[in-house]
Amino acid sequence: MVVGCDTRGRKRFLALEAGFRESKESWKAVLLSLRDRGVKAAKLVVGDRGLGFWSALAEVFPETRAQRCWVHKTANVLDKMPKSVQGEAKSMLHEIWGSATRAHAQEALTRFLATCEAKYPRAAECLERDREELLAFYDFPAAHWQSLRTTNPIESTFATIRLRTAKTRNCLSEKTALSLVHQLAMSAEKRWRRLRGFRHLADVIADVRFINGVEEKDTGGRAAGFTTAIHKIWP
Repeated sequence: MVVGCDTRGRKRFLALEAGFRESKESWKAVLLSLRDRGVKAAKLVVGDRGLGFWSALAEVFPETRAQRCWVHKTANVLDKMPKSVQGEAKSMLHEIWGSATRAHAQEALTRFLATCEAKYPRAAECLERDREELLAFYDFPAAHWQSLRTTNPIESTFATIRLRTAKTRNCLSEKTALSLVHQLAMSAEKRWRRLRGFRHLADVIADVRFINGVEEKDTGGRAAGFTTAIHKIWP
């Protein structure tokens, strides 16, 4: 599944196709199909660490930046730690992506690594390897951060689809299953909320530079503070 939005902030499914275990070949076919239909390289793509998606993206749209999903990353990091410390660790992770500026987020991330890497090296490595991709959203309008930090819009929709298709699993071929998924997805799409701050989309497309969510000309070149979320293609 690939989701994007139009210039008025209305979210739309761009692709909904069957694939084989999220392989590079399957994702490459989807991305090539999008390109052939006229979709240009996205400014940012949000997703989890899918098996073949990022390799396919690098080949088809090499100029597109990546943003890792914080919900998936948090779950992956906590899974490598004892349950007794997961509550505190989760709060520290929330401090990172909830920081007002990239600099504060970097400090919080470094603090997490210093606290955890000796006892829980696998958790620390899981976070460290995607450091830059986890903080890419700071270069986009603050009003968009809620939509850029996670893949929740597509995950919540797919959860509903999975529940429905699971009940008819033995009665469906690949063709009929894809048809059912398409119908459910189109129904869910009608209930999606419009993207917050959609008026900034024109600036994003025009490569206007944002620093910590604020347009550079409004900060005087300084990183202003701000307190202000598949796979998803950003126009």
